[in-house]
Amino acid sequence: MKVFLLHPDRDVEIKPELRDELLRAMASGDLMAIVHARRDWERRHGDEQLPLPPVEDALARDLELDTLWQAMAAGDEFVYETAKRVVLSSLHDGDEIAYRQAVLRDCLENRDVVRRLYELSVQALTSERSTISLWRGAGPDVVLRRSVQVLRLYMDVLRQLRDVADEQAGGFRSAGFERFFRMLRDELSDEYVQTVSQRLDELEFKHGVLESARLGKGDKGRDYVVRRPYEQRWTERLPFRNRGSSYGFTIPSRDENGFRALEELRGRGINGLANATARSADHVKSFFGLLRLELAFYLGCLNLRERLDAKDEPTCMPTPAQPGGYELTATSVYDVCLTFHLPDRVVGNDLDADGRSLIMVTGANQGGKSTFLRSIGLAHLMMQAGMFVAAESFRADVTAGVLTHYKREEDATMTGGKLDEELRRMSEIADAIAPGSILLCNESFASTNEREGSEIARQVIRAMLDMRIRVVFVTHMYDLAHGFYAQQLDTALFLRPEREEEGRRTFRLLEGEPLATSYGQDSYRRIFGGEPDAATPARRGRRATVVEGR
Repeated sequence: MKVFLLHPDRDVEIKPELRDELLRAMASGDLMAIVHARRDWERRHGDEQLPLPPVEDALARDLELDTLWQAMAAGDEFVYETAKRVVLSSLHDGDEIAYRQAVLRDCLENRDVVRRLYELSVQALTSERSTISLWRGAGPDVVLRRSVQVLRLYMDVLRQLRDVADEQAGGFRSAGFERFFRMLRDELSDEYVQTVSQRLDELEFKHGVLESARLGKGDKGRDYVVRRPYEQRWTERLPFRNRGSSYGFTIPSRDENGFRALEELRGRGINGLANATARSADHVKSFFGLLRLELAFYLGCLNLRERLDAKDEPTCMPTPAQPGGYELTATSVYDVCLTFHLPDRVVGNDLDADGRSLIMVTGANQGGKSTFLRSIGLAHLMMQAGMFVAAESFRADVTAGVLTHYKREEDATMTGGKLDEELRRMSEIADAIAPGSILLCNESFASTNEREGSEIARQVIRAMLDMRIRVVFVTHMYDLAHGFYAQQLDTALFLRPEREEEGRRTFRLLEGEPLATSYGQDSYRRIFGGEPDAATPARRGRRATVVEGR
């Protein structure tokens, strides 16, 4: 049995968390092992977050993805881990994205049913704990008995799944759910369930085990086979009936060696049967494990949508475009993580950047530039995870990857300067990035003087554009921004924060030429409550500019 709710043609692929020795258990893809490893990490390292590989760690930190995952999890650690891996494992095919979006639409329209399916998968996996436990060296008889108990519990849940399919399938329209419910109805028919129940009854061997064997070298038994008990007709059970010749023996009640030898013979006979039954139980368990895993992602989407609906924030199903076309248009796209830190709704931005491979954002601090940058990155990640997007409408290329290069605060543990650290991170990005990706830069190379920083950034941007990588660059460096603006490139878009006459910021970005000023008068008026003395800069013989927050 297959689930196929995240991919149309394959099981979900779990991305390992780390290559660190502490988390080797994660490489198996067992999310519960990952949950336990994370708990162990937190016990030993306090509140320190489990690190990701460098590029993914930077992406999660810069876009504040942990806030998104926490909102999706709603306190469920398994949902948190699933959301984390699915979001970081972007889809790169528009048809696959559309397939997952259709499944998500069904989930949004049938929330109670989806939660019921998730609860049943959890019930099946946790019910195994109520059976006898295995220990190292457990014999075939114990393995068989436990496997039969587990399969009985699983069959009970499978019947409930089939009942849900019978009752609720009509309310689902996606190809993924239609196939899933059809599989449940076809493979879990009443006849099949009855047959399995009968076989499980037989495997309990309430009337003893009938097995056959052949003699091998040294008169040792070989080719042990368990036989189905022969059912006598009533005439054959009559006392005067000639039963033919047969041989048997009785073991005295105190003959421990005899009972041990008999148990060994029984074990040889049922060993193959015990292994086959255990494999069947593992197969059904893997089905429930995949069902829980794939539904956990959609459950996270439901949790996120409910929190956004509670704030009356808009969402939409994005339209993925074919890679390479530099398509990017949005209406009221906003930072979905920021809204969970504010009591009010977040201001969204409209964007028309079709055909633009470079988007340069300039302007004073506190104008919404970094928020806009995060909103674009989050929208791409959510779209390529098959999710809805925090916007009224969103259309963009399917990218080969989303990468970020943000400025970092001073770190006392750094062995080199800030510029060295920025260059090292850009080198890691260069090793990981591929044509068709999108690179988000926030105040990159601002740790050195403007002339040197502008030149480094200029060369990096040109190299990325030559590789057909879209670049969204937020900067205060006027020399960098105006240098590109002066070239009048048809493939470049320049944005700056909207500023009203009184200096009030709307946190919206508008298309416009980069400006050399950061509106120092606005800062002076906000802090001191009056107008600055215009003569003061003149007495110094040079132009004075106040840069907010710098």
